[in-house]
Amino acid sequence: MNTAQYRIHESWRIFRIMAEFVDALEQMKNVDPAVSIFGSARTKPGTRYYKMAYDLAWKLSKQGFSVITGGGPGIMEAANRGAKDAGGNSIGLNIKLPHEQKPNDFQDVAIDFHYFFVRKFMFVKYASAYVIMPGGFGTMDELFEALTLIQTDKIKDFPVVLVGTKYWRPLLSFIKHMVREKTVSPVDLDLLYLTDDIDEVASIVTRSFDTKSHLTDGMRGVLEVRDH
Repeated sequence: MNTAQYRIHESWRIFRIMAEFVDALEQMKNVDPAVSIFGSARTKPGTRYYKMAYDLAWKLSKQGFSVITGGGPGIMEAANRGAKDAGGNSIGLNIKLPHEQKPNDFQDVAIDFHYFFVRKFMFVKYASAYVIMPGGFGTMDELFEALTLIQTDKIKDFPVVLVGTKYWRPLLSFIKHMVREKTVSPVDLDLLYLTDDIDEVASIVTRSFDTKSHLTDGMRGVLEVRDH
């Protein structure tokens, strides 16, 4: 492909991006208040965090929340499975990857994405809260994306809950180091919750949602992505 052909190809790429947005927005338009749950694709069934993700998704579904995950194995599978077993709305936002990302079998709504940034927009647009289980780079990406958007007032504030005190304390220690170095503000620590108690997670999510009950019926969840 020569330079001119490449430039034409790049110009047409916008339509593929638009198509992903339109398809996902159409499929998600009737999603009720939802919680996005993140965590490692490498977490095995039967392990502590797999069970916690399952139990939390089951509990949130019984409380009327849809559950959104990345649609893959590990923590994502556990959360989708818990939501489905509870009779809730189990949503998977799948990404096409050369490894690790195989769609799990517990999705009521399964949407496939080529572009990470379109997928990330859908996670944040429909979420009433983010629950962050132990995970790797992708999980960190979603965590800091949410914190950045909240910190810069690009989205309405919602709970960001870290589950797994032993796993996340080293990260929080580094964030406190950032505070001491004055690269983030002390109040930014207040954007995060840390717990091992899934009942506490459910309480944080429902309490936050209840305080935003002034939203109109036509709005999905408690989150509005702002234009400015």
